[in-house]
Parts: sequence; structure tokens; C-alpha cells
Amino acid sequence: MTQSLRVVFAGTPEFAAAALAAIHAAGFSVPLVLTQPDRPAGRGMKLTASPVKRFALENGLEVAQPTSLRRNGKYPEEASAAIDLLRATPHDVMVVAAYGLILPQEVLDIAPHGSINIHASLLPRWRGAAPIHRAIEAGDAETGITLMQMDAGLDTGAMIREARIPILPADTTATLHDRLAQLGADLIVQALRDLERDGKLPSTPQPENGTTYAEKIAKHEAALDWRRPADVLARQIRAFDPFPGAFGTLEGVAVKIWAAEVFTGEAPTKEPGTIVDVSMDGVVVSCGESALRLTQLQKPGGKRLPVREFLAGAQFAKGQRFALA
Repeated sequence: MTQSLRVVFAGTPEFAAAALAAIHAAGFSVPLVLTQPDRPAGRGMKLTASPVKRFALENGLEVAQPTSLRRNGKYPEEASAAIDLLRATPHDVMVVAAYGLILPQEVLDIAPHGSINIHASLLPRWRGAAPIHRAIEAGDAETGITLMQMDAGLDTGAMIREARIPILPADTTATLHDRLAQLGADLIVQALRDLERDGKLPSTPQPENGTTYAEKIAKHEAALDWRRPADVLARQIRAFDPFPGAFGTLEGVAVKIWAAEVFTGEAPTKEPGTIVDVSMDGVVVSCGESALRLTQLQKPGGKRLPVREFLAGAQFAKGQRFALA
């Protein structure tokens, strides 16, 4: 079914590509797609198109990849050209999902219905760059998608609607990301249909209470501090899968730890980081509180392996001690 609403789309990773695919499949015209410039990726560090760009090209959609949209930034000429292109592209609304570039108010105001952001948290909780990681890391029971009328602040705009899902005990950032991407895709299509039918989307200002910030994940956070409680470390491991991947350093070797569970047996009294048991069921490591059973690991240059397969090619022994981060 063809819709009359014209949607400019801005986004970059898989999360955004899911929304663009849903908008396109629903019959909305997408006269222009904005995505970040190609980046080096993979072992060969070849320039690689974003998932959004790949979808757009496969479906014959026009793509622009400005380095910036700020006239007063480092690339004023490029920003001005991109803004001129936006102004010259007839459209009714802009949809933004994990674009990764700052959009000044000038850009947000171009579309008659403004710019709608698909944000992967229940605002105002987890404004910022890494809401999925931080929700898991913090032990939140639920999360979701908020559609927001964008303003120049950091995820501060009025909320249009939300959808909630539970965070499951085994969820990683990878699994939760995929569920949220589909939820966001469904929610934006519903909202665009409502906008086309009604000519507006009611919104509610965000409450000031309950605001938290999801800081970008830094690589140094991946090192596990065994002095922390086991349940905190288990959440950290799930939150950092697939990036940056939590690790512990044993005998000078950084071992990635992809899956772990709180040990339910008698709590060991060894120093944090000490291996207290090695079996085909897991490697049990003493923590600041309780212990952690490691069940999926990876050596440098190796593959992610279940502990049974990992131990066939690795020498772990009781009494060895992971370095304290």
C-alpha cells in the first residue's frame, strides 16, 4: 500500500536499518537517506558501507553521507551542502535512529512535522549513546522504545509514545538489541500511519525525575574487576556482548569471557580473582561477593567456545588468579 507521507531517514547501524526497512515496506516514500560516511572495518580495514546505506542502495533510495551537519563545525562547506540538499528534498517528516551525528535545530526544523527519534530506552532513563548496554549492566527489569520529538538537547525532546519489553535473565546486548530494533521498527510505522491520518502526533514533555545518562562504552570498561559482586560482573559480561567483550587477565593473557552465571554453591573465601574450581561445567572464580562460573570463553586469536571445548586447549587450574582490574 502506498502512503502519501514523505519520510527523510537518518540512521547508521543495524538498529536503524530495521526501521528503514519497515518504513519502506509499509509503502512510505523515502526521498533521501542520511547515513554516516563509510568506515574502515574488518581485518583488512576496508571502507565499509553502513547497514542503512546498504539497504538504501539495494532498494534504489538516494543516499547522502555528510561528515557533519553543523555549519559552525569542522566541515562547514559539507554541512551547508547537506542542509541545502535537505531543503531541496520535498518531505513531510524526518525519522532519526542511531544516526551518530549531532543535528542542529536548523536541521530539525526543516521538515514540516519536525524530526522523530527512535530511542532504545524508556526515557528519561538512559538518555545518551549506549542505552541497551547500560540497562542490562544496571540490572533493569524492563526497557523499551521511546519515540521522541527531537530538539537540540541530548534525548530531551517530548515523548510521542513508548513500548515496553522485559529484559530477560539471559539477555545480552546483542539479543536485546535485535528485539528492540524490531519493536522500534513496528512503533515508528504505527506512528507514521497515525501522522498521515491525523496530521499530528500528540507528545508529552519528559519528566525531570528519573533522568540517567548512558555514557558511551569505553574499551577500558571491559576488564573485569573481580572485587565486585558476582551478580554485577555477570550483568557486565552480558552487557558487553558483543562489544567490547568483557575479559580477565590470567598469567598475562587476556581471556574474553562471553557467558557466566552466579555460582550457587557454597561461597568460596579465596581472594577475588582466584580460580576455585575447574570442570566441564565451568570455571569458578571467587569475587568480592560470591563467585562466578565462567561458561563461554575465548583465547586471543581463537573462537568463542563453550567451556568444555575451551578447556580442551587451555590450561586452567585451581589456585590460579586473574589479575585485579
